[in-house]
Amino acid sequence: MEVLIVIVLAIVVVTVARRGVDASQAPRVVPVILAAYLARLAALYLLQRNQLLGYGGDNLGYERLGMMVADRWQREGLSFVSADDMPEVLSVAVPANVFALVITLNGGLATLGCTAVVAALACVLCVVVYRFARLVGADAPAAFRLLAVTAFMPSFLLHTADTYKDGFNALFTVGALALGVSMTRRFALWKPLAIAPLLWALWYVRPYMVFTCVLPLALGVSGLRRLVSLRTTVLAVTALLGALLLAGSAVPGPAVQSMEAQLDTGQSDIVRHNHQAKGSGVRFDDGGRAWGELHTKVLYTLLSPFPWTPGSRVLQLGKIDTCVWYVLLAYAVAGARRLWRRDRAVLLVLLLFLVPTTVAFATGMANIGLTFRQRMPIVMVASLLAAVAWTRERDGHPVPPAGPQAPPGGQARPFVPRQAAAR
Repeated sequence: MEVLIVIVLAIVVVTVARRGVDASQAPRVVPVILAAYLARLAALYLLQRNQLLGYGGDNLGYERLGMMVADRWQREGLSFVSADDMPEVLSVAVPANVFALVITLNGGLATLGCTAVVAALACVLCVVVYRFARLVGADAPAAFRLLAVTAFMPSFLLHTADTYKDGFNALFTVGALALGVSMTRRFALWKPLAIAPLLWALWYVRPYMVFTCVLPLALGVSGLRRLVSLRTTVLAVTALLGALLLAGSAVPGPAVQSMEAQLDTGQSDIVRHNHQAKGSGVRFDDGGRAWGELHTKVLYTLLSPFPWTPGSRVLQLGKIDTCVWYVLLAYAVAGARRLWRRDRAVLLVLLLFLVPTTVAFATGMANIGLTFRQRMPIVMVASLLAAVAWTRERDGHPVPPAGPQAPPGGQARPFVPRQAAAR
């Protein structure tokens, strides 16, 4: 059954790759996506389960949770199992239930099948990144380049080549933000309706990530199409933030209480000291305060491991990933400047995710390995700006991809820059 699951998911991945990108790029995208899928299945046995890297642990825990949920289903019937039903599940109910479904179909432990699901989600995420890049203004070749880089980023490949939850987290986060940005282009009722299940699923993978998506999604739902000045930008953000804080203080429901509890837990001395005690732990001269030395923590959150950082074999290999990230970050700065001139509303949505998320991670920064995994959504969203920088321009406007495709039953519409169309 596991082999059948692998084959079916391979067909799904190829279909998504063909239908999810521009027709001109599909012949290039499909081989890359299929190679990324197979590379993850190979890495499962070549790098992960034979302990060649000596890395992992929580992946086995998530697989064990899947077995526990599958056993519960045999006794009590099929149903979604959360921490309310089984405390051991904690906040990772979605991965546990997905793995349980694969285990049930296989009739027992299904490491390859569960990993195939994670690998397929990673490949779908690469297609989402491509479409997201096109949405923010990248041309098709630049979006393809970003897709290829994302698919084989070492840390992303490693953490989607086994039963980790990081692929789930990145897919739900980036997918929800992509829909939020699309609403700044054109509002449609189905888009917020599609965001709701993504945020629900994200709540059962990494709950605190839901709160990092609230402000950018609120801006998208508002239907704001264009911000014409820095003053307008600041006022819009302040108004949205004030409305959210007012709503949270006026109606202190379970979600707000959960956010406060998670923030307190992540910033607590006990948790940070436990993370510091591990192999890649970092200690800051912050006087025991989560917000102390924040500037240094932000640098570590975004840029570590540094080239001179000692550590394990995995940490040293992680520096390859970090060097790629440095290049992407440099291009992202250039892309942000270009997007500021062209589409400030989209840039604002991205920054409203990137800045608060980075600061939130920095307040709990204590372990390079943990931060290396946590910042995957940050890297992916910032990389969208790099794709904007890679896009060809003519007279300050993006150049349409060669050979525009005509819509069915009609002729291709000429490319008209947004500013020119506004005039």
